[in-house]
Amino acid sequence: MTNEARLLPSGVLGPGRMEIVLVSGRRIVVDASVDPAALGRIGGTAMITLAAGTRGWLAVGRTDMRKGFDGLSALVQERLAQDPFCGHLFVFRGRRGDLLKVLWYDGQGLCLFAKRFEKGRFVWPSPADGRVVISPAQLGMLLEGIDWRMPRRTWQPQLAG
Repeated sequence: MTNEARLLPSGVLGPGRMEIVLVSGRRIVVDASVDPAALGRIGGTAMITLAAGTRGWLAVGRTDMRKGFDGLSALVQERLAQDPFCGHLFVFRGRRGDLLKVLWYDGQGLCLFAKRFEKGRFVWPSPADGRVVISPAQLGMLLEGIDWRMPRRTWQPQLAG
């Protein structure tokens, strides 16, 4: 099933407003300038879109997972020598390796996300690697538990046409 988006008359919701009706029956009102391609991605799960050029910074080594916004922001400045308010993602891993925290400034305030594996561990570089920069695609693999350091293609075409 797909989501249905419709633009209601401007007098109903106000000028330039759009109502999105989800398959579940839930209704969302958004600004009509929303990218139509993004409408197809709205569903039962939340999505965070990142600006082009956004980097992911891994704070190699262990991090005390009791730290919150202020403590992790300080680590970004001290350990990574970066500005925590630049819009990049800063990723921290705990001692056991089953918990990640991601610090991100969305333009209005800091966001702190956490993910814990029930089984398994996150693939992490050694402390000797210093600070590590990863792409959004590599970050996606990391969050899924895939070894992002050397991904292998499962299939490659042999012939064209």
